[in-house]
Order: sequence, then structure tokens, then C-alpha cells
Amino acid sequence: MKPHTVLRRSAILSMIVGLGHWAAPAPTLAQASFTDAEQRAIDRMIRDYIMDNPEVILESVQRMRTREQAADEEKRREILAGLRPDLERDPDSHVGGNPDGDVAVVEFFDYRCAYCKRFLPHLVELLREDPNVRVVFKEYPILGPESVTASRAALAARMQDGDLYMPFHTALMEARGAFSERRILDIAREIGLDPNRLARDMAAPEIEAAISRNRAQAEALGIQGTPAFVIGDEIVPGYIEGARLAALVEEARENCRTC
Repeated sequence: MKPHTVLRRSAILSMIVGLGHWAAPAPTLAQASFTDAEQRAIDRMIRDYIMDNPEVILESVQRMRTREQAADEEKRREILAGLRPDLERDPDSHVGGNPDGDVAVVEFFDYRCAYCKRFLPHLVELLREDPNVRVVFKEYPILGPESVTASRAALAARMQDGDLYMPFHTALMEARGAFSERRILDIAREIGLDPNRLARDMAAPEIEAAISRNRAQAEALGIQGTPAFVIGDEIVPGYIEGARLAALVEEARENCRTC
């Protein structure tokens, strides 16, 4: 075998092993560098090598996925950095805990989401145990018309009396079964809200704007379900236990101290 043929074969095999790094289409690259006979020989070499070493394909795919995931994560972090002021300081989002807390926990939730309901005790515990945390509530109704009605009612409750938002939020989270508007207004009455005013305020354009803004923020962050959280620089999809919640808060606090 001629020296240049050996070198070409070596180069081809190197490219096969690094398929994940090889961006140029093989036929175009080969046709530009080799004769037809050499191209056919190279094609056979590539096929034989892959048949004998199929793991290189899996390794290449995994390498590509890892790079894509890293790129996606970096993009989400950049988006989060740009959204953070609006995300954490939206005047239409209710804030629980310490308004001046050093760590913000942003929760996207749906009142008909079983895992959001299951998470509530962990949130209550966090607020009781950590006096320096700030919780931002983001109504994100994605489970149908009843979810939208409940979210509108919660935002209308805040408009009526900010001090009654949390009792109303808690009552809606603890409620089981369907959420008709009549039932929601009955719950509002039980905690001291004016149900007639609530029904009127639920149709206010600023409430629709707040929900639309929450949806846009969730979409920008790649959030597709509930619950979902933004804690420090972390976007955390799905239900989390109380211990992990506390750990994420402490991690965000430590990062803030050292940044």
C-alpha cells in the first residue's frame, strides 16, 4: 500500500472515530480529495469499520447530545439572567415570605396540578424555617379552563386584598375536585373576600396580562409543566421534596455570597 493511501486511510478512520466532530458531509469531502476508485475503497473502509465498531456511532450520538444539552443549558441561563428583574420583581406577582429576602424562589403552578398541591406543605415549611427567603407566585394555568378560572380568581383576590391572597391560594391548593366558578366564589366568601367584586375583577384586562406574561416567561425558560421553580441560577422542573428545596435555597444563597 502506498504511503499516501495509508495516510488517507488513517485520516478517514480518525474522522470516523470523531463522527460527532465531523460537520462536513462525507461524500462532498471525499469527492473533493479522492478519485472515484479511492472513494469506493474509502466507503468500504468506513462501512467495515462501523460494522466492526458500532459503538462509535453510539459514542458520537451521546457526545452530540451532551454538547446540545450544554448549549441549551447555557442559553437558558442567559435568558434567565435577562428575565430575572421581571421574573422576581413583577408587581402583579404575589410575594410571600420576606419581601427583602436574599434568595428568591419563583414557583410556576396550576391550581389543578396534583403535584403543586402536594408541594404546598414543603413551601409552608420553608417559609416557617427560613425567615430570609422570598417566594414569588406565578399563576401558570395549563390544565384547562378551570385552571384559568382559578388563576384569575387568585389574582383578583390579590387586587381586592393582598393580605388574603395567601389564605385564598392555600384554600385553592387544598381543595380537591372540580373548580367551577361557583365553587371558587364560595371559597372566596369563606375566607372573607367579596365574591361579587371578585367575579367582576376576574375579567380585568390586567389579570389577563399578568397570566400572559407568566406564560411568556415560562416559555422563554423552557418550562412546560407544573410545578416548576427558579431558584438562584437553577431552573428546576417538576415536584421537589422539602429537603431538596431547602438545599437549593442554601446553594443559591452561598453562590450569592461568593459571586
